[in-house]
Amino acid sequence: MSSIGDVQPQFLHFAPPLPLRSGAQLRDYTLAYETYGTLNAARSNAVLVCHALNASHHVAGTYAGQPRSEGWWDNLVGPGKPLDTDRFFVIGVNNPGSCFGSTGPMQTNPDTGRVYGADFPVVTVEDWVDAQARLLDALGITQLAAVLGGSLGGMQALSWSLRHPDRLRHCIAVATAPNLSAQNIAFNEVARRAIVTDPEFHGGHFYEHGTLPRRGLRVARMIGHITYLSDDAMEAKFGRRFRGAGTPPVEGRAGAPNYSTQDVEFEIESYLRHQGDKFSEYFDANTYLLITRALDYFDPAREFGGDLTAAFAPARCKFQLVSFTTDWRFAPARSREIVKALVDHKRDVSYAEIDAPHGHDAFLLDDPRYHGVLRACFDNIAKEFGPSRAPGRPKPASAPSGGRSEATWGPHV
Repeated sequence: MSSIGDVQPQFLHFAPPLPLRSGAQLRDYTLAYETYGTLNAARSNAVLVCHALNASHHVAGTYAGQPRSEGWWDNLVGPGKPLDTDRFFVIGVNNPGSCFGSTGPMQTNPDTGRVYGADFPVVTVEDWVDAQARLLDALGITQLAAVLGGSLGGMQALSWSLRHPDRLRHCIAVATAPNLSAQNIAFNEVARRAIVTDPEFHGGHFYEHGTLPRRGLRVARMIGHITYLSDDAMEAKFGRRFRGAGTPPVEGRAGAPNYSTQDVEFEIESYLRHQGDKFSEYFDANTYLLITRALDYFDPAREFGGDLTAAFAPARCKFQLVSFTTDWRFAPARSREIVKALVDHKRDVSYAEIDAPHGHDAFLLDDPRYHGVLRACFDNIAKEFGPSRAPGRPKPASAPSGGRSEATWGPHV
């Protein structure tokens, strides 16, 4: 299976305000996106990929001259891969509030002329879905073959089936949940407190002070990584091993630990600190706060008194859900709740529970059973618009006008 090759991000600017669930509006905003494959004449082979917490529109391919720049789902999307870009036109969108090209806290607030910072409006999964629908309107795509997402991206896929039920034929939600448990919200809150109590945070306006709350971001990422891995995966990868030639504590033995409360001695400590350091150099603190809040707020059943079956009444598409046995952050039981709600409405739903040791991160990895499920799913979807495959490897498609464009129409109704 080959890679898509080099790709380029594209940008669309939207002049009409985007109404948000909070009652606020986002105006004069830009969405960054990438596309892969070729949109067919009937415009019926488009697949929207929704990103999770720290990902972006860069789903697949590489950036020219940038080593190790593969998209975050490059193992899944491309020629001959489960989501085959010889057959499908794949769209990756960076959501508002992010820090990877779409309008977010690091951009200028048109109402004040200052960087948004902490003043960026609260955004929800539903707001992201509505913004994505506007982008599709600009691309001339009225209905998607499928919406695909994992984790927070899976929540967006589910929301698509409820907010725009006639605009997608398939919803593929991986390692996700109908809402966060109290424990999940608690993990998010601890991570947020690490950020907002960093002295360099300055109430979210750290840009004006020329600082970055790196310490808070490091801790937030370390907390997240602990929850993304299963206990078995962490034990297999790190166990209780010491770094380098370190050995268990025996007085006088060469290479014994330093008995320090601050030194890094275990391999798992080194791994977590490395991940935290890396994350703090590229991710925005205000974006982290916004996105984890969007995770917390997602709960389509809330408006129906907690009745998930009632919440899924609008859904019309076919569903494929996938969970992983060792994913304790988005446990299989949460996917089964969604399956039950859909079955109660006699919706067309398939469910795969993959016995994988990797925990929540399994949705990003190369498990052959997992990829086999998605390959079969997309093979079946491809039959809906014919057996033809694009000859050779198509170039990544562009927006109708290419590059940065302007959208001057009202919201999709």
